[in-house]
Amino acid sequence: MNIVCLDMEGVLVPEIWIAFSEASGIPELRRTTRDEPDYDKLMQWRLGILKERGLGLKEIQATIATIDPLPGAREFLDKLRSEAQVLILSDTFEQFAKPLMEKLNWPTIFCNTLEVGEDGEITGYKMRCEKSKLTTVKALQSIGYDTIAAGDSFNDLGMIQASKAGFLFKSTDAIKAAHPELPAFEEFGDLLSAIEGALD
Repeated sequence: MNIVCLDMEGVLVPEIWIAFSEASGIPELRRTTRDEPDYDKLMQWRLGILKERGLGLKEIQATIATIDPLPGAREFLDKLRSEAQVLILSDTFEQFAKPLMEKLNWPTIFCNTLEVGEDGEITGYKMRCEKSKLTTVKALQSIGYDTIAAGDSFNDLGMIQASKAGFLFKSTDAIKAAHPELPAFEEFGDLLSAIEGALD
């Protein structure tokens, strides 16, 4: 029994923090898990910038409302979901993901949650579990699933490497160079073919 685990940002939708960086005019917020492997360090740094600028959940959600999935993402996901169970594993937050899931025809997503004050200030965040993507893949394997995984960032490598088949998608040159053993794709059609091959 197979289950396909996909990252969300950079794979199915644009990076939310990059979009918000552009909308808010704060270039420092362009940093993502492609640049910083330590997610806790990255998030603490982001929350510090938001607090300093007086920005909260409302402003970020306003940007998210303008984001559409990457071209071809919904079609790719619809086709894949007709052939296999698909689970999106993301380090994003429920408060960010919901409008994007609607645009992707409501796939199942496991992600984290933000702690938000009454005034809308993001005061912290709660991770679903430690190393959530790798932990989830291992849990799925423990109940009889073979996992196939794809992602673009440092925090996807664990689930990709632990799966029976794993792929980089729209990743950085640095990550691809560091992991030449992982097949890397740029187009949804090529990724779909690779996953379909692994489903056999």
